[in-house]
Amino acid sequence: MNEHTETMRGRAPRAADAGTSTRCPACQEAGAEHWATARDVEYRTSEQEFQYYRCARCGALFLDPMPVDRLAEIYPANYYAYASDEQSFAHRVKDRLDAVRLRRILSRLSGDELKVLDVGGGDGWQLDVIRGLDSRVSFTQVVDLDEAAQSRAVARGHEFFCGRVEDFSTEQRFDLILLINLIEHVSDPGDVLRTLGRHLTPQGVILIKTPNTDSMDARIFRHRDWGGYHCPRHWVLFDRRNFTRLALACGFTVHRFAYTQGAPFWGTSILAGLVRRGWVKVSADRPMTRHPLFPILAAGFAAFDLARGLLGGRPSQMFVELVPARARR
Repeated sequence: MNEHTETMRGRAPRAADAGTSTRCPACQEAGAEHWATARDVEYRTSEQEFQYYRCARCGALFLDPMPVDRLAEIYPANYYAYASDEQSFAHRVKDRLDAVRLRRILSRLSGDELKVLDVGGGDGWQLDVIRGLDSRVSFTQVVDLDEAAQSRAVARGHEFFCGRVEDFSTEQRFDLILLINLIEHVSDPGDVLRTLGRHLTPQGVILIKTPNTDSMDARIFRHRDWGGYHCPRHWVLFDRRNFTRLALACGFTVHRFAYTQGAPFWGTSILAGLVRRGWVKVSADRPMTRHPLFPILAAGFAAFDLARGLLGGRPSQMFVELVPARARR
């Protein structure tokens, strides 16, 4: 049996079975076993197969090796985060639901003026929403790698730092920091959390949205290019338990936690399977999320996940609100 056949049958190649000597990026423990082999099915930036490992201590998943020197390659010009003005109907509905959460957080913050930081905020469209939710928001800052977004963000009245959040430095202290679908993209999530903790006011909140590996679709599609891998752009992935552990180690308390729907992961996973079988074709110049079937799948599985969540299920995305460990709410 060759390596390709093993992978197609839901098994990683034998060469990867021995695990990795790399320490877990979440808890720094040595000893991780091979978890899955995945490819870039969404943007097809590479034909390479990438390897995910699971930490024996905390259970976090991580990509090894991480393509830290290939950012320009794996984040193509048509990457969804670079096109905030071209959002689908499903994304607009999601944004409206997210606005309810943001309004609630802002209402808990005291003071005549509030400062907000959006890490990975692109051209600042999310900060525009936040300013519309609370007139006290007087200062807004974006940290992002996308040089093309800088002029648009500045034109909208936001400060902009072009670079990694680990390299961001400012005298400002923020009442709300957004890490929406960001923490899974960095090589050292603990370093990012500690860095942001230094930029937080005593009453401040960090709102994080990140994939949940303890979910139905993560198990079903483990060896079938699960959409939550967002391979090779998601480098460290968590569940509720190991993310809480990381937050505590970085000096935070989990103030609120909630699961939310992971419809894009379902849609990507299913479409990837249809493409492998030759039942569906995807355009070489468009990401998989632009396929006509994708919004149909996403809408259906959004309803499925929301219903499961009401019944105590654990869909494949998490919202976590972190506050400094000394804070009392």
